[in-house]
Amino acid sequence: MDALTLLHGRNSAPRLTEPAPEGAELASMFKAAFRAPDHSWLRPWRFLTLRGEARNSLGELLVTATQARRRAAGEAPLSAEEMVKLAAKPLRAPLIIIVIAAIKAHPKVPAVEQLISAGCAAHSLLLAAHAQGYAGVWRTGDNAYDDIVKDGLGIATTEELVGFVYLGSVDGNYKPLRELDPRDFVSEWP
Repeated sequence: MDALTLLHGRNSAPRLTEPAPEGAELASMFKAAFRAPDHSWLRPWRFLTLRGEARNSLGELLVTATQARRRAAGEAPLSAEEMVKLAAKPLRAPLIIIVIAAIKAHPKVPAVEQLISAGCAAHSLLLAAHAQGYAGVWRTGDNAYDDIVKDGLGIATTEELVGFVYLGSVDGNYKPLRELDPRDFVSEWP
């Protein structure tokens, strides 16, 4: 697949199944992520992979964090049904890669630029997965920004959780892509 076909055709796939990339395919995906724009070669990203039972542990962590947020806000706790549904969210894909912006103090590279670099690395993971015949979706939500989740995953206070990249093989069909006209988003200045 040529690069432009890949870029024009990448699509999120919220329904994923086995198999997921592993071995050389997964290593290739990380090599693509490592090519994200990176001012001063800070390598402002790192990754956690979760598969198998680790996904259940993540589900338990999501429930704990959500219950704590609800308690702090004076809201009703999650019902048993809501807890089961939330705990099962990480099981929607056979592999989850957690993308972390590992922010470093630097006189010329602000934190926001490092965060964007980690976002580019996440996007490169998705592109490399698609190029190898896999599918994925980038998810965030309240739990991506929750200190209990970040602490449970071993994410330092100087780091940011950029997203949960769910990966596997597409289960069913991709959602239809809408064609966008560049004239709706691009203008010349001045």
